[in-house]
Amino acid sequence: MKNLDILKARYIAHRGLHNRETGVPENSMAAFAAAVDAGLPVEFDLHLLKDGQIVVFHDDNLVRMTGLDKDIKDCTYDEIKDLTLYDTEERIPLLEDVLRLADGKVLLDIELKTDLPAGQLEAALCPLLDAYAGAFVVKSFSPFSVQWFHKHRPDYIRGQLSCDFRDADLRPLSKFICKHMLLHALAKPDFIAYALDSLPNRKVARFRKRGLPVLVWTIRSEEELERAREYGDGFVCETMPPPSRG
Repeated sequence: MKNLDILKARYIAHRGLHNRETGVPENSMAAFAAAVDAGLPVEFDLHLLKDGQIVVFHDDNLVRMTGLDKDIKDCTYDEIKDLTLYDTEERIPLLEDVLRLADGKVLLDIELKTDLPAGQLEAALCPLLDAYAGAFVVKSFSPFSVQWFHKHRPDYIRGQLSCDFRDADLRPLSKFICKHMLLHALAKPDFIAYALDSLPNRKVARFRKRGLPVLVWTIRSEEELERAREYGDGFVCETMPPPSRG
């Protein structure tokens, strides 16, 4: 049986314990080291590069974090390894380095980005996670990614990410399907990860009553945490240290 309790009553550090003002950018080795030192579960994002390497980075394009206007999926690691994050000395981490740093000390909440067809990043990721001794969960906005794990790694704890997609570049029907997770029966997730600013949602509440844990993202204040408690079981927090109550 999967231990879904590892998701409950948790503060999860969104993209690590980062603070740009103090020189610790999101999804950096410094941010992950700070979270591990604090004993906090870590949330981070993965992309597959053109050469098959897996890196930890949020955006599809490099420009916001590095100044280079290029899609990350079109790069090799050699092309980006010397890019710095914002105005710091931190660089884009390889997943294997993050796994080595975490070393089973904290839960890893791993988001697979959706700039490639489902199956490519997933297949490249599995050998690394199969060899990793610590606790982790995988999640994606793509129900086809979640379905891939259901078929090929059914023992992984897998989550369906969603929100109301109000600003997404999707057709109205696609927005409706994704918002209400109408492909749930196809994906068969073990948990739901839903945006706080898109809650309440009747479908999310229904899944939670059926026993699926709900992670609420992204929380940035004590007031947002109090609201999130109405809807979720675990909390992905960007303002760190995490809210004091609970």
